[in-house]
Amino acid sequence: MSKGAKFAYRPIGLLAGIVAGSLSGIVFKQIWKAVANEDDAPSALQSEYPMREVVLAAAIQGAIFAATKAAIDRAGARGFTKLTGSWPGD
Repeated sequence: MSKGAKFAYRPIGLLAGIVAGSLSGIVFKQIWKAVANEDDAPSALQSEYPMREVVLAAAIQGAIFAATKAAIDRAGARGFTKLTGSWPGD
């Protein structure tokens, strides 16, 4: 793939990352609300929550973000390939 095509994909990848972050936050909040019956997940600095719950919340949030980002990145790469004929990761 040419440097020009890789450069052209950069804004798409950046936008995909922003969308993935927003979408995964929404999904995580809904899952946490259903699992823990709380509106917000505990943060690492909230002393009223046990370590196990804080780490579990972070692990679930990270997994959701990684899966969402991979799905959105893949969809963006497929769309880019359809438009340009070049896969952005090669």
